Amino acid sequence: MGLTSGSTGIKAVDMGLVVKKQTEDDKVIALAGNPNVGKSTVFNALTGMNQHTGNWPGKTVTNAQGYCTYNDRHFVMVDIPGCYSLMAHSAEEEVARDFVCFGNPDAVVVVCDATCLERNMNLVLQTVEITPNVVVCVNLMDEAERKGIRLDLDQVAQRLGVPVIPAAARSGKGLDELMQAVCDRLDEEEKGETIQIRYIRPIEDAIATLQPAVETVCGETVNARWLALKLLDYDASLIHALNESLGFDVTGDALVQEKLEEAKQIMQSRGISLEELRDKIVSCIVLTAEDICNDVVHHERTKREIRDRKIDRILTSKWTGFPIMLLLLGIIFWLTITGANYPSQLLSDGLFWIQDRLMDLFVMMGAPVWLRSMLVEGVYRVLAWVVSVMLPPMAIFFPLFTLLEDLGYLPRVAFNLDKYFKKARACGKQALTMCMGFGCNAAGIVGCRIIDSPRERLIAMITNNFVPCNGRYPTLIAIITMFFIGTAGMGASFLSTLILTGVIVLGIVMTFLVSRLLSATILKGVPSSFTLELPPYRRPQIGKVIVRSIFDRTLFVLGRAAAVAAPAGLIIWVMANVFVGDASLLAHCAAFLDPFAQLIGLDGVILLAFILGFPANEIVVPIIIMAYMATGSLTDMSDLTQLHTLLVNNGWTWLTAVCTMLFSLMHWPCSTTCMTIKKETQSLKWTLISFAVPTGIGIIVCFLVASAARLFGLV
Repeated sequence: MGLTSGSTGIKAVDMGLVVKKQTEDDKVIALAGNPNVGKSTVFNALTGMNQHTGNWPGKTVTNAQGYCTYNDRHFVMVDIPGCYSLMAHSAEEEVARDFVCFGNPDAVVVVCDATCLERNMNLVLQTVEITPNVVVCVNLMDEAERKGIRLDLDQVAQRLGVPVIPAAARSGKGLDELMQAVCDRLDEEEKGETIQIRYIRPIEDAIATLQPAVETVCGETVNARWLALKLLDYDASLIHALNESLGFDVTGDALVQEKLEEAKQIMQSRGISLEELRDKIVSCIVLTAEDICNDVVHHERTKREIRDRKIDRILTSKWTGFPIMLLLLGIIFWLTITGANYPSQLLSDGLFWIQDRLMDLFVMMGAPVWLRSMLVEGVYRVLAWVVSVMLPPMAIFFPLFTLLEDLGYLPRVAFNLDKYFKKARACGKQALTMCMGFGCNAAGIVGCRIIDSPRERLIAMITNNFVPCNGRYPTLIAIITMFFIGTAGMGASFLSTLILTGVIVLGIVMTFLVSRLLSATILKGVPSSFTLELPPYRRPQIGKVIVRSIFDRTLFVLGRAAAVAAPAGLIIWVMANVFVGDASLLAHCAAFLDPFAQLIGLDGVILLAFILGFPANEIVVPIIIMAYMATGSLTDMSDLTQLHTLLVNNGWTWLTAVCTMLFSLMHWPCSTTCMTIKKETQSLKWTLISFAVPTGIGIIVCFLVASAARLFGLV
């Protein structure tokens, strides 16, 4: 989007992040704020499409930078990750803290939510404690007005000692005033006195003891009072980042060590242990935030707020919340299933028309038959198949999913499922990553970044594969239609969606069970707490929803899938066309796998199709057809009656259909998801575990179902 990593420009390196300046005079402005305060909206409004994105070095946390010009002055805006505090508990909070503390931004704009100013003040106070170059942007003033909230922001500014600017970024109001305030703050030679958080007396005495030593060692490179407090409240990641920034180990200085021990003794002699210190610090910050917001927030309940609360009572009720959730899920699946058929067929026709032209081109060039068959019927056909089957459902599902996100419904889903994830000793935010997995498991894995605890993040990644992605829908729907409901027009579509929803509920149940199993074994631990905001219901911005979902999710996932589909096409073609004796390599491999596959209710062809379908689940059924018909390339069979006959003639029963559906629901993640897990965890070990856990459980479940059916003579 906009400028890319290849763009020209002057680079300034701050805390490992390459801040790309267009001129030496550009000022770097950090945009900070809690999640869901409209920080990204402010960023997008200020920078337009003049942006580029990437990852923070060594982190899986994305950064966004953009360029803004105001009154002939140029700014580099850095959208740092949303966080509630600079006392880091996650990779996102570490990145935000380190950039504010050591990234040397010329100013920090802290974006707040006008509808809950007091809660946002925690981050403002911690930022002002580090640097005086702060401007507070109180966003969502239009939301506050609709909720009957009036704010005396002049009083807030006076108490903080920094500019406080009202804004409504969605409509562009207040942004000129914000940039003018930033310019004024940068131009001030002497900053006025900013608020100083007053801690309880023992902590203040300890800070006073340590602060002079810190000033002696560090000079003016960092706020000595703040650093003294952070040395007392020891945070290993912060001290590591500090030492990297300073170029030496501040804790290794003899004077600092001596005064640090003296300061600790002062606190302990007053009854404050090091374990209690952070709670005391947080309490003082919260009390200061309350004092600042005292008598400046005036709230009158509005019709809209009363309406929102009534809607919440329905959507979050234990009696109505879950039925509505399942109904919406079913509607999304039905729209995805039925809506994808026509564009998928059009895309398929177009891509396979290109295949015919490519074949004609190779014939004109006099290429050998084996070469054109391998490249066109092998590599290109598999790639075209994946794109034509994968793109339309994603292009429908992701906008619908993003629509619910923009509307404000998804946090209600997380609220409903939170207590069940807590019982599984996992994080309630896993509900959101699980929902993303319905579109694509790789996107769900990336979404796990929102989970702070590394243990709970791993649980979410390992179990995300238990909800089927859109690549598995065609297989599930075809089997449901052929073996359980027949083809009955619209009735078949409705019943198919109903049974598919039941299969997905089974996947959700397995997610809870496996999360609990992991929490009791290889990922033991206590579930963490987190702040779950229920944002106001908002009218979705349809255009932005479509653009964001297509570019940020659909094309990202499709690109990774295409990268592995092409080489997979080559492997499949070789196995189908290279013969040993009277049978192809494909047939030999299927015969080798058949005894084990029969144990779990499948056959060798089905199991081999799942293995060869590792690059993309969309090609599993075409591989099954190709193997049964002994053709040399993937073959489509859109007539389900004809396909049903083919499967039955090759030994399929209702049990084979059930076990194939169960194995499709519970088997290894596709290659795109595995690549994403490896990138997110930076660990081959956890990638292999994420591969092995669903596979092992899928084999066990299929074996138990097949054994029970045979034991009771049902087949």
